[in-house]
Amino acid sequence: MRSFSIIVLFLIFASGCNLSSPEANDDSPEATLLFPTITQTAPENLEIMTAPALIPRPGAIGPYVFPENVNPLTGLVVADPAMLLRRPIIAKISNAPAIVRPQAGIGAADLVFEHYAEGGLTRFSAVFYSQAPERVGSIRSARLIDHEIVPMFGGILVFSGASIGVEKYIYGSAAVAAYIDGADTVPPYGLIPPSEYAERAYKGVLYGSPYYWRDESIPVPHNLFVNLAAIWELAAAEGHAQRPPLLGLAFHPDPPPGDTGLVTGIDLRYRATLVRWEYDAASGLYRRFADGQAHLDANTQQQITAANVVILYAVHTDTDIVESEWQGEISWSTQIALWGQNTAILFRDGRRYDGYWIRTARADIVGLRTPEGELLYLKPGNTWFQVVRVPEQQDPATEWLVVEQ
Repeated sequence: MRSFSIIVLFLIFASGCNLSSPEANDDSPEATLLFPTITQTAPENLEIMTAPALIPRPGAIGPYVFPENVNPLTGLVVADPAMLLRRPIIAKISNAPAIVRPQAGIGAADLVFEHYAEGGLTRFSAVFYSQAPERVGSIRSARLIDHEIVPMFGGILVFSGASIGVEKYIYGSAAVAAYIDGADTVPPYGLIPPSEYAERAYKGVLYGSPYYWRDESIPVPHNLFVNLAAIWELAAAEGHAQRPPLLGLAFHPDPPPGDTGLVTGIDLRYRATLVRWEYDAASGLYRRFADGQAHLDANTQQQITAANVVILYAVHTDTDIVESEWQGEISWSTQIALWGQNTAILFRDGRRYDGYWIRTARADIVGLRTPEGELLYLKPGNTWFQVVRVPEQQDPATEWLVVEQ
């Protein structure tokens, strides 16, 4: 098995050296903007890295081989391996205004990506795989970042809808033009092919019960919810039940060496919301707070926790896709470059680990590396990825990271 693993590692590393975005299209300026050729400079050590540098430590779980009863998104053993014979669901869950809190079901997600939407507000791309809550939401519209996250997991997209520009990248420009008059006059222009997950993108406004429904006790548009168990049944009936590879995340039950110190709290300021994580030594988990309040899951009334909190720094670029317009003020769709590599910080077991994230192919899950280019291990359990702008793009008056030690 060890020799086989080394061969697998070598092949994965070798195939990952092509840093070109697979969706770049020289015939479409907008496509080129959204999916440019990767130009980030690799760390010097990456140029001489060989496969042995990526060989897992003894006792590691993943990142390239997982037992059939282990969830490759959490590193945890599952009671029924059959639940892993399906595609992950990426659900778009609202985080603003405050009326949407507490959100339903988000505490059951294996992974969560929190990212900027517009106006400094954030939104969640929650990845569900091992659990199937029957009430998740509120469900809101997709963003460009989902065009990167869904392919990472070969996933199913659950969302209420999207702007015309984002829907073009999901369903293809011809399909969007067929049901939206004048869509061809709205950016991005030109022929855009449907995404590889177009048939697995279940837009909530097109479906009723038992898949989606509105809770009439909550104001529109914040009252759309989804039954994930029903969505998985629908996907299976339509031939989308295949399990993707889901390789790339590395776990280890023991804290790895190389931490930069003990951490008791993390304050992360987005422009319009404050996130706080407090480490609970008794449980070994981080407890989440939002704008000064304990952040709960509406289904359980329990505070949201995470085994791992990861800060992902990424270049953010406004595009010419209009997400919304209010009183003459336009909110532009933001490209968040989750390809190539950039700085990352991992918090696990009350410790901080500095390193970087890497994603070299469209189907790759974001992987973590130490500064020396070795695997950086998550703690078995769920992970929250906090996606933020790179430091040079941040406004120190409204964006910051404070780590309490």
